[in-house]
Amino acid sequence: MIKRVVLGALFGVLTVLGTGCGDECVDQFDCRDKGVAPAGQEWICNADNKCELQNLVFPPEEDAGTEVDAGTEVDAGTEVDAGTEVDAGTEVDAGTEVDAGMNVAKGGACTASAECMAGLRCEAATCQSLLIAVTGNDGGTRALVTEYDVPGMTSLSADGVASAYPRFGPDGAQVAFVQGDVTAAAGELAVRPVPLTATAPTVLTTGTASSSTRIRYMEWEPGNLITWVRGSTGISTIAATGGSPTQATVNGTFPDLAPNGTDYAYSAAGNGIYVSTGGGAPAPLAGSPTSGEQPHYNRTTSQLLFLANPDNLTVTFGTDTTPVLRLYSLPVTGGGTPALLADRTSENATGGTVDSYIANPNWAPDGSWVAYVRAYYQNVGGAATLCGNAGATLCGTTPGNVIFLQRVNTTTGAADGAPVKLADNATLPSFSPDGQLVAYVFGGALYVQPIDPATGQPTGTLIQHPKDTYTVLTNEGDDYRPRWQPR
Repeated sequence: MIKRVVLGALFGVLTVLGTGCGDECVDQFDCRDKGVAPAGQEWICNADNKCELQNLVFPPEEDAGTEVDAGTEVDAGTEVDAGTEVDAGTEVDAGTEVDAGMNVAKGGACTASAECMAGLRCEAATCQSLLIAVTGNDGGTRALVTEYDVPGMTSLSADGVASAYPRFGPDGAQVAFVQGDVTAAAGELAVRPVPLTATAPTVLTTGTASSSTRIRYMEWEPGNLITWVRGSTGISTIAATGGSPTQATVNGTFPDLAPNGTDYAYSAAGNGIYVSTGGGAPAPLAGSPTSGEQPHYNRTTSQLLFLANPDNLTVTFGTDTTPVLRLYSLPVTGGGTPALLADRTSENATGGTVDSYIANPNWAPDGSWVAYVRAYYQNVGGAATLCGNAGATLCGTTPGNVIFLQRVNTTTGAADGAPVKLADNATLPSFSPDGQLVAYVFGGALYVQPIDPATGQPTGTLIQHPKDTYTVLTNEGDDYRPRWQPR
């Protein structure tokens, strides 16, 4: 079985601090007295209970190859969303161009979010900052929310209670997350109202009650049902008001919901991308390769974004093997020939090559831009090391991770022009619902970069959320991608 490279196995030790007897740390929290880590790195507590630096270079996501491949078989009649389409009057504003109506500043009076400037939504008749949800760590894992432009994160779970994977509901008035034992079946799926109140979270179900497996790869907005993967394979749903969970599929992972909140796509190991339309049984997306994974809808066009490895090319990091993924788009209605948006690369260097693969893609809401991470590594005689790590001597100053934006033809789904570099040594890019801001994680901290929707170039002031109480996590890939509150 092909493995995805995992953080601990892939990222070599850069510096081991301290010698002698006794434990220096028991977890990452104990390493805070080492001070702020250099850009692109973080302090961790290793297996020898010593604080050490690791690079924050992000590999492809967790192995979808562990799924139970059950073809197109599904639980009859159980689609991911129970036929509740998004009200055309309340749809997320997917335009990435500056709307002439978006002119009310923060704190100004409003009747609809379309009146508010970028990054704001109309709430309680005033334009207020959109929230961003992430998973962080302060000695324990925490589901967090913060205003995009005001540093200061709030945990969704009670003090001392682990939580992860926060996801907003379609109207932005609720946020779901997993709390308790977030890495096992005892984890609880809970919801809280937004803005946050003193009200305790409402528990909807647990992994034990719904499937005896861990709740992960969760999604909600724009659907009316909360969707998740049971452990490593198979999709379940539950209403935000509670009730009994429904098994939607017996296989698959990485579920993503279409703009109507009813259709959905997912990937099945060795079988590629599956799509359910109009509540029907999922079927392979015509033209998608069997290696396709991690599908993403945008809010406007018919193009579906996904990663694939059609050449079956792999690279070995230590003892772990990972596919060299490329980025494609393909019409979700009718399929066809995938359009290549970002290819793998390889450049000769003395003693080997410096190569790259694609990870963590995400659409702009209107499908006019896609953000992705290009991960660079050196390859010497078949042995690979990510750039930025000790031993990656062929890389020179090439960073391990680079976030790019690629303009996309909204009619054909093809790349339009050259990619635009957004940030070095950063990962998990996520567009705001108005398409004018990109959130990402750099050095364990959340950053938000305004962009020019016409050119994709960074513009305005980069917003930094200091890594003080919480370190924003990245090691579970798309599960940890920042999620924006809908407008």
